[in-house]
Amino acid sequence: MQEILKNTMLGLFFGTFGTTIGGIIGLKFNKTSNKVLSFILSFASGLMMSIVCFDLIPEALEISEFATTILGITFGIITMLICDMIVQNNLPKGKNSLLKTGIACRNRSCTP
Repeated sequence: MQEILKNTMLGLFFGTFGTTIGGIIGLKFNKTSNKVLSFILSFASGLMMSIVCFDLIPEALEISEFATTILGITFGIITMLICDMIVQNNLPKGKNSLLKTGIACRNRSCTP
């Protein structure tokens, strides 16, 4: 039990710390080009994909059966598709297509 609590607290700290650092960087460089933004998004997605493929899926296969792992992956994909459709439907028409990656709405008006 002690190990789980320690791992949870470490994960919470580093997740919060990373998000805070990313937010500060985003505030400092609020006028970035689409080229820089697409590079940053590509780097982040590659990092997340490598974590999923090389850490999470093998660990899930060790803990549970293959069918349960596939069911979890499928459920995650469906959940993300639903979230993407919700965000897509709530975007103002004619705005930057990259806006949906990090919506920052103030008073119901989104600005890219």
